[in-house]
Amino acid sequence: MRFLPVNIDAFIVELNSLEQTMALTDVLQGVIAEWHINEIIPAARTLLIRYNPIVTDANILAKQIAQLDISANVMQSGELVTIPVRYNGEDLPQVADYLGITVAEVIARHTNNEYQVAFCGFAPGFAYMVSKTVQLNVPRRQSPRVRIPAGSVALAGEFSSVYPQSSPGGWQLIGITDTAVWDIYRDEPALFKPGTRVHFIDVSQSKTTYHLPAHLSVSKKQDNTVEPQQDITVLTTGLQTLFQDNGRIGQAALGISESGAMDKSALHSANRILGNSINEPALEITQGGFSAQINRSMLVTITGAVCDITITTAQGETYTLPMYQPIQLEVGDIIRLSNVKCGTRSYLAVRGGFQVSPILTSCAFDTLAQVGPLPLKAGQTLAIKQTNTLKPVLLTETPTINYPTSQDVVVLDIVLGPRTDWFTQQAIELLTSQLWQVTPASNRIGLRLSGEQPLTREKHQELPSEGTCIGAIQIPANGQPVLFLNDHPLTGGYPVIGAVCNYHLDLAGQIPVNAKIKFNPIGIFKEF
Repeated sequence: MRFLPVNIDAFIVELNSLEQTMALTDVLQGVIAEWHINEIIPAARTLLIRYNPIVTDANILAKQIAQLDISANVMQSGELVTIPVRYNGEDLPQVADYLGITVAEVIARHTNNEYQVAFCGFAPGFAYMVSKTVQLNVPRRQSPRVRIPAGSVALAGEFSSVYPQSSPGGWQLIGITDTAVWDIYRDEPALFKPGTRVHFIDVSQSKTTYHLPAHLSVSKKQDNTVEPQQDITVLTTGLQTLFQDNGRIGQAALGISESGAMDKSALHSANRILGNSINEPALEITQGGFSAQINRSMLVTITGAVCDITITTAQGETYTLPMYQPIQLEVGDIIRLSNVKCGTRSYLAVRGGFQVSPILTSCAFDTLAQVGPLPLKAGQTLAIKQTNTLKPVLLTETPTINYPTSQDVVVLDIVLGPRTDWFTQQAIELLTSQLWQVTPASNRIGLRLSGEQPLTREKHQELPSEGTCIGAIQIPANGQPVLFLNDHPLTGGYPVIGAVCNYHLDLAGQIPVNAKIKFNPIGIFKEF
């Protein structure tokens, strides 16, 4: 085993085979609580271990794990699922050229061999399928696509998979299916789980209609016929307004990342000001542009990115108010957030909290997984909880970070690893010496960065998919970093050169487009 640093509360265990990885996963499941492990994310040849750094450390855990018996066990076979595919993927000709065979042979190899799900990750319902006989081992694209359609059937390395949702990705696209591999409203949202056997068929060569197993074919969408309270009417949502809370911690087994508020300190401040529980959902408003009409008396506050807060009363009187203070609103008032001066995301909370139903333990909307209460729309109405257990309001709350502008250089501390040694010494020096500009392609999934000189790799072999954390700095083949944020994929196939330290993640989530980042390593890269 190799033990590689990831962050101040995480490390990777590297093993020799997929079988060993699955065996170690099984053994560790029995000691998670005893060893103070928060989460285990299995991948092709690695396990990402997230632990509680207050009561243990990486060196203690590494010694404990190294003594475990990981004699390879046999993966249990699950039920067989048939996936009809239209083999019209835009990468199909390139895959055939790379393998030195015809397109027809690619399709034949994909359909004539049975796959089995080894593990899940990247996104909810995304299954990494393997076959010992298929012979379709191809590299990922040099640069990932910004958007791949849901249902896309794809190849990367030794794996095949189906994209459950529209998302970014770097796999080679060979076809598409109409089968829903992820449906949050099914009793079992994920069609695939470790052990599931998968048979792909070419719909152009078959007239048979295939149906999912009964327990996976019924979607129970929520009944929204009940008229909700109309305490707030949304007028405009700006670029994006989402419900966010602390996120979905511990849902990696479903392929779901943590998500949650990009600036958790601002979320917690908003709730403390109003006397709420600090995890009450609030509205995360990106770059201002939000407005709403108030239909009952309420107390609200705005925290996070600095913006103008304007109130227009029912009588037409207009006034402005400060951030980080409780704001009393009355019937007929219109509140507007505009002119963001620094930072990116502001948080609007109400005293008592919004009345919103959690999905898979959280009210956060995950933009990659498409899980959670949907993004707000103009005309939507919001309800406030009725509660008598609130704490007093707080008048002394202040921001915990200095919010950057698009002209600033933001310094982020990083931990080097786990794949720092895949890069040249020049690339490691460039990572920390040159400035990286945040590009407009950035979002909650990650900041896409641009530097004058790309980072070059010393090792050019394909990296088997492995777990990633919030803050991971992934380097695609084009050498321009992607800094993973809250809605990042759980696993990825491009090497991670370092990760932003946990205590700078809120700051990273507030960096605006065109601002520049300077990475500051807090130590050297070394195994332990």
